[in-house]
Amino acid sequence: MTESKPIRVTVWSENRHEKRDELVARLYPDGMHGAVKAGIEENLGAGVEVRTATLDEPEHGLTEEVLANTDVLTWWGHMSHADVEDEVVERVHRHVLAGMGLIVLHSGHWSKIFTKLMGTSCTLRWRSEQDRELVWTVDPTHPIAKGIPHPIEIPQQEMYGEFFDIPTPEELVFISSFSGGEVFRSGCTFRRGHGKIFFFSPGDQDYPVYHHKDVRRVIANAVEWAVTDRPERAVPELLRYETNDFFNGKSYQGANA
Repeated sequence: MTESKPIRVTVWSENRHEKRDELVARLYPDGMHGAVKAGIEENLGAGVEVRTATLDEPEHGLTEEVLANTDVLTWWGHMSHADVEDEVVERVHRHVLAGMGLIVLHSGHWSKIFTKLMGTSCTLRWRSEQDRELVWTVDPTHPIAKGIPHPIEIPQQEMYGEFFDIPTPEELVFISSFSGGEVFRSGCTFRRGHGKIFFFSPGDQDYPVYHHKDVRRVIANAVEWAVTDRPERAVPELLRYETNDFFNGKSYQGANA
């Protein structure tokens, strides 16, 4: 029996709040990306190899080589969505369609890559007043919900509420409720091309949410879920088949080929 290879994870974050805001730096001394990385490692151990990448690195740390060697990418952004180069977004988009998993966290809902993949505005209702969030599991048999209490209680968090302008999720794993009575689809899955995508909303920079053990477990579960089972990474392509040729195709080379 062959031993399975570790999941190769890249944790991406802007890493801007940590540099400019004393509160965020105190909550996340190793950066928010450092906290997410630590949570994945503490839950999956030797089953993962985790690297980090941040906005201010060359090519935002997401070179072709890095993405080609990433099974699952996690994405957190907030104040600097517009600073992400379109060329890098196109590169990430291509890799997701080809089979790379993508975990979009909290305000990453408004990132260029998530809005491109969803095809909608991805806007929502919000309030930052230290709301209590309860994360309710609505699909207890889903792999991402494995070992997760019902509900997760997050004592302090930014409120995200409906209407959330996203396509209808393929699977709704979690919904959240807040102290103001709002509800939100806080854990959703999608598939684009060959890639699996999970959006998970808990995780504002002003609160220690990425140190919460159950939030960390959800993200780690999502990493395992998002790994493709396809033997190789390839963007879906248009193939031309002759009549009755069910099993063999050739790459499309133009209308007159």
